Amino acid sequence: TTEAEGHVVGLVADGASVERVVAGMDVAIVTDRTPFYGESGGQVGDTGVITGYHDLHITVADTHKRADDLTVHQGRVDAGTLSVGDSVTLSVDAARRDAVRANHSATHLLHSALRRTLGRHVAQKGSLVAPDRLRFDFAHPKGMSEAEVRAVEEAVNERIRKNAPVGSHVTTPDQAEKEGAVALFGEKYGDAVRVLAMGGEDDNGAPYSMELCGGTHVDRTGDIALFKILAETAVGGGVRRLEAVTGDAARHYFEEREARLEEAAERLKARPEEVPERLDQLLEERRRLADEVADLRRRLAAGGGGGGPETRDVGGVTYAPQLLEGVPPKDLKGLADEMKKKIGSGVVALVTVNEGKVSLVVGVTEDRTDRLDAVTLVRAGAQAVGGKGGGGRPDMAQAGGPDGANASAALQAIEETLQS
Repeated sequence: TTEAEGHVVGLVADGASVERVVAGMDVAIVTDRTPFYGESGGQVGDTGVITGYHDLHITVADTHKRADDLTVHQGRVDAGTLSVGDSVTLSVDAARRDAVRANHSATHLLHSALRRTLGRHVAQKGSLVAPDRLRFDFAHPKGMSEAEVRAVEEAVNERIRKNAPVGSHVTTPDQAEKEGAVALFGEKYGDAVRVLAMGGEDDNGAPYSMELCGGTHVDRTGDIALFKILAETAVGGGVRRLEAVTGDAARHYFEEREARLEEAAERLKARPEEVPERLDQLLEERRRLADEVADLRRRLAAGGGGGGPETRDVGGVTYAPQLLEGVPPKDLKGLADEMKKKIGSGVVALVTVNEGKVSLVVGVTEDRTDRLDAVTLVRAGAQAVGGKGGGGRPDMAQAGGPDGANASAALQAIEETLQS
């Protein structure tokens, strides 16, 4: 139920037991009976109000379990006064409770769907059942494939669509085990346990899901309305996590996704169903333009279509230095090869700056590698911009450095090394 009458049997304020509380005070309240569910088994505690004589109004922000079966209402006195022994009306936020119930029942269906899809080794390792979402941790040695996620999601929704009644009965732990009920490892159970069955019957005539549980649940699986898995991630070694939504939260999820799709379609000037094809066209166009830009950069760096790159004579060696802008480091070696062909004989040095860091490549034509080493030259350039090392072959070497502001110093250092 979501409403009940009760008597106050204990009050705690500021960490001490008290006989009376007044407006403005935060208080923990224990009553002789209550419809409020205290947080346990992964299900969050109920919220709501407690009212009574003399305009008493208390907002209950959370409910907890203490000392095994003691339900404690955490709240604030908005108006009136409350004393031990007073009669009160306890009212749970029913809409919030309904959302929690839907998520809790969906968790049971999810557990069964996982065991039937991935294997009987799947075991619950933790959960969160809140009004706006659910989270389920389970033992499984590897990540789920997209097909497995979709299969589990569809299995849960199939059981929701059956709108089968949710049944429960109280029995002993031994009898529950004989009936095939799933118990949570490490959970403490008393002499009497509640067995919850839902989802209708499977192909063998057994309940689709049957677990020990003391939480709140829907009356029929159709009350869950809709189930959507949002994410599948790793928690730790051999433990995976699924996050999902149900009911209105699931509907809002699809509405938001639809709105985003329609916005994308509008920007692409296409119908929603044409968005993937239009994106493929744009990506292909982008790839083609990128190739054209890269080709233009190579041509410009190599001297365009004119007389080739600018060169100078350094100790009888043709030297072609180039400080480039907007050229990715991965393109430097290809540019160096083209420039080597342009100059015929000599040394080319290319420097580019990206995000403040220098990348440089030195190329030596084959006829000069008997006395000139590209690795030695590129290391000299790297040292000038704060870099260390550099490597490659005698005819082509690459290095870098952090001092992008002095990129031209790398070209000067290479030239000085040629002169020595």
